[in-house]
Amino acid sequence: MEPVREELQETPAFNHICSVLQILGAKWAFLVIAQLAEGPKRFNQLHRDAAIIKTQSLTDVLRHLEGSGIVRREVFPTVPVSVEYSLTDKGLDFLDSLKEMEKWAEKWGVEQSS
Repeated sequence: MEPVREELQETPAFNHICSVLQILGAKWAFLVIAQLAEGPKRFNQLHRDAAIIKTQSLTDVLRHLEGSGIVRREVFPTVPVSVEYSLTDKGLDFLDSLKEMEKWAEKWGVEQSS
C-alpha cells in the first residue's frame, strides 16, 4: 500500500477524516452506536445485546463516546441508581454515514475478517 502523499495530508478533508476516526475508530464504537440507534438502553441491556464486548471494554467505549459528544449518559436517582445511554443529536446525525458505509461494504463485498 502506498503511503499517504504529503499534499493529501495537508488537506482539510484529510484532517477532518482523521478527527472522525479518532472518535469513532475506538474498538466497539460502531457496535455500540448501532445498538443505541434502536433507542436508549441501560448498561446491562447494552451488555446483553452486544454480548461479545467485555464489561470493562463497554465501559471504556461508552466513556469515550460520551466524552466525544456522541452518547448521552443520564443518571436517574432511583435505588439503586439507574443509568441510561442514548445517542445525542451528534450521534444520531452519524447514523446516515453509518448506513452509507454499510451500503459501500455490501456493494463491494467487504466482509469482516476472522
